[in-house]
Amino acid sequence: MEDVKKIVKASYSRIAKTGCGCSCSGGNSSDISRQIGYSDSELANVPEANLGLGCGNPTALGEIKKGETVLDLGSGAGIDCFLASKKVGEKGKVIGVDMANAMVERARKHAEKYGYKNVEFRLAEIEELPVEDNSIDVIISNCVINLSPEKEVVFNEARRVLKKSGRMFVSDIVLLKELSKEQRKDKKLIAGCVGGALLKNDYLAVIKKAGLKAKILHEDKSIGKTQYNGIALESLKLEITK
Repeated sequence: MEDVKKIVKASYSRIAKTGCGCSCSGGNSSDISRQIGYSDSELANVPEANLGLGCGNPTALGEIKKGETVLDLGSGAGIDCFLASKKVGEKGKVIGVDMANAMVERARKHAEKYGYKNVEFRLAEIEELPVEDNSIDVIISNCVINLSPEKEVVFNEARRVLKKSGRMFVSDIVLLKELSKEQRKDKKLIAGCVGGALLKNDYLAVIKKAGLKAKILHEDKSIGKTQYNGIALESLKLEITK
């Protein structure tokens, strides 16, 4: 379990320091982000925050209202936090949580450079959120929960911090066919959102076990071919409520 976290942390710390995400593995960050649901205007918002690491656009999955408090699980360089910031306005607040110190530092620099005063980034693991009970209106997460070896703990934490009327918008990778033992142990696949992913039905079962209700908004099966060398998986877009 700790080995998985070390692999993930090392990989994303390296990406944060180099600014080198998908664009360094034969892809273009902007092109990949457009494919998964970001508009050109959204990508132009804080260009340096787009590392092409997501599998969807969680801020576009459901309504985020003025004055709300939004929490981003695995906020990376901050792109989704900055988009959410514009939706909640000056009276709202956005909190980004990431386990990689280099990512948090990068995101904070972006926030300062572009004047985002209602966004805050906290260094922590998503299995132990530094957030008060019943304090969050909306949780977003973009291709991150699959990286956790303790997914049920993550969803239990989400339920704890969400308000009674709160909701969660998630884009995540789930498997459509079980991986081989070799694939499960492959460090690149672990860091690349595949090695630790669950089968779709198992993922939905974990959410239910945590006392949450999931509604499927969209399923992108083409992403397996376009980004994951034909592995049988999909990007699952969910709305989750208490």
